Amino acid sequence: MKRIAVVASGRGSNFQAVIDAIRNGKVPAECVALITDNPKAYALERAKMSGIPCRIIDYATFPSREVYERALLATMQDVNADLFVLAGYMRILGASIVKAFPGKMINIHPALLPAFTGLHAQRQAFQYGVKVSGCTVHFVDESLDGGPIILQQCVPVLETDDEDALAERILMHEHECLPEAIRLFCEDRLVIEGRKVRVL
Repeated sequence: MKRIAVVASGRGSNFQAVIDAIRNGKVPAECVALITDNPKAYALERAKMSGIPCRIIDYATFPSREVYERALLATMQDVNADLFVLAGYMRILGASIVKAFPGKMINIHPALLPAFTGLHAQRQAFQYGVKVSGCTVHFVDESLDGGPIILQQCVPVLETDDEDALAERILMHEHECLPEAIRLFCEDRLVIEGRKVRVL
């Protein structure tokens, strides 16, 4: 059984979707840690309720990003997971961390990549006037939201939408997409071939 660790900064609804999928037997994995940069993250409450160990690396207590990232890398190495899942982690990971876990880190992004990278992807999509948005699970590399794509789901943008309504509908699909990508990883069914991910 694979060991996974979730890295999150906020309320942790995608983290909860992963916890539930493991509990329901849909994902053959053990969640061995929640790692967060935010001591006020609601994800911590979710971890405690599920008996998942927490590691808090509070960004605000470090003198520089470099020192923070050294501490984060050391924690990730100590956790020793087969897969690290970025689920609402609100920082860009430095190259040293990405290089330490090639093919062992995935991210969920609330847009159809390569469109609308970075923060506020739902707002970007809404303001651009697209008719379809969605979510993407991808492997993490040194680019911003640019790693090889594992899964995507489309979400129509309705005439009646505002940014929040669109974000909420995308989130429902994120809660399906992320556990499914983790399941495929844990079943050794993902093969990275250049830019593409083949699902066996």
